[in-house]
Amino acid sequence: MQPLELGRFSLGVGDRFGRQAAAQLRACQAARAAGVQVIPVWNKSNREHLIIGSEPQSTRAAADAAVQALHWPLPYFVDADHIRIDTVDRFLPNSDFFTIDVADWIGQPADPAAIRTFLLRHPELQQELEITGIGKIASDQDQVQRSAARYLKAVQQAGVVFRHVAEMKGEANFVTEVSMDETEQPQGPTELLLILAALADEGVPVQTIAPKFSGRFNKGIDYVGNLSRFEQEFNDDLAVLAYARTRYRLPPTLKLSVHSGSDKFSLYPIMRRALARFDAGLHLKTAGTTWLEELIGLAQAGGGGLALAKEIYAQALEHVDELCAPYATVIDIDRARLPSAETVNRWSSEQFVAALRHEPRNPEFNPHLRQLLHVGYKVAAQAGQRYLDALSTYKTAVEQNVTANLYERHIKPLFVSAA
Repeated sequence: MQPLELGRFSLGVGDRFGRQAAAQLRACQAARAAGVQVIPVWNKSNREHLIIGSEPQSTRAAADAAVQALHWPLPYFVDADHIRIDTVDRFLPNSDFFTIDVADWIGQPADPAAIRTFLLRHPELQQELEITGIGKIASDQDQVQRSAARYLKAVQQAGVVFRHVAEMKGEANFVTEVSMDETEQPQGPTELLLILAALADEGVPVQTIAPKFSGRFNKGIDYVGNLSRFEQEFNDDLAVLAYARTRYRLPPTLKLSVHSGSDKFSLYPIMRRALARFDAGLHLKTAGTTWLEELIGLAQAGGGGLALAKEIYAQALEHVDELCAPYATVIDIDRARLPSAETVNRWSSEQFVAALRHEPRNPEFNPHLRQLLHVGYKVAAQAGQRYLDALSTYKTAVEQNVTANLYERHIKPLFVSAA
């Protein structure tokens, strides 16, 4: 049976409260009208379901309803985001995309016998290789052994999760992503090639892989780091994937996945050029961007919408430690630059929107407020039906912001220009 294929360009669209699937899909429709196929992948992690109090079936139901209502003719997927063997089962009935998170296994020493077997199986990794787009890369047995010790157990765990899903759903019925980005050090070309070789050994038909890049990929704001270094890493990774697809008979659809990819405006021109150079694909995860656009829509609508947005900010500020702790590695908030609840309560709609909307050239934009609200969706979840009712009441303003943000700020500069 022909396995499911993701397509060249795809967009991970988080929808915390399951109300914006149609608005998100309209952004993909706009891309299609511009001549580019961008496949939507609705992603929601186990942690997000627990915080919201939702079930994976709700993500599937929202996606299916949007596709039916808008007559979307192309593929679409529902991602069991950042799953592990202990959390995957609740996603099996409703997901056809599985992001296998092996962060906890990276660095755990692999079995010495498994390392020896890997070294014997891959002598090519212990010598000089010529890779188009990079040139010559060289490694030796000691380097490969150290890298295998660091990554092999994580790859084996990816194999465990993949085989479990395949046993329950059938290998051809889902797309596999492997997440290697939640580690301290970026993988160089030799390490990424080793990881891909090991995944092939495990029989994992990985279609997207999320490596670690240097710099900061903070939630909801632009990239912080050396742009030239990122460009080198991104180009090297594309070259390694192209080589590995042929060398290790990995799926021809194998492509990079960039996590926390929303709002990385300074990176999109770099990625666009590289994608064109390598004729490569990309999966971009935008995660909580939609939730922030809901808040912007509420504030923009004024009245009760603005009042609720201010209340959510005040509650988030009051519980800043609790909200930030799970995301400490992907946010940088200067608390001295967070306005007081009293100050925000005096703001007009225009002031609130200007502070929250990611327009870096706007002097009123406050990245610290934006990051706090990005991780503050728990406050809206606790508001329960009040928040959901507000989304319905101010539906037009909210949906306009959701669609425009995804298309104008993300899809258009990255994918439409790359076609």
